Amino acid sequence: MAKKRLHEMERGERGMVIEISPGGSLRQRLMDMGMVRGSEVEMVRRAPLGDPLEFLLRGYRLTLRRGEAARVLLEVS
Repeated sequence: MAKKRLHEMERGERGMVIEISPGGSLRQRLMDMGMVRGSEVEMVRRAPLGDPLEFLLRGYRLTLRRGEAARVLLEVS
């Protein structure tokens, strides 16, 4: 299986979270929103200028900036 950062995903692509880079409060905030190891994430859409990005995570839509999404490493199939 290939590894990608969350911001590199294409529309409709799915992956499983394997790591969130250290980063203090941002890391904790992502984890509080359900972005934990083993969670499945699907890329829903990207804004016209590429920022922000929208994902489907645990039954709800999560919007992140590219910089925030770059901290999350996924295993994609």
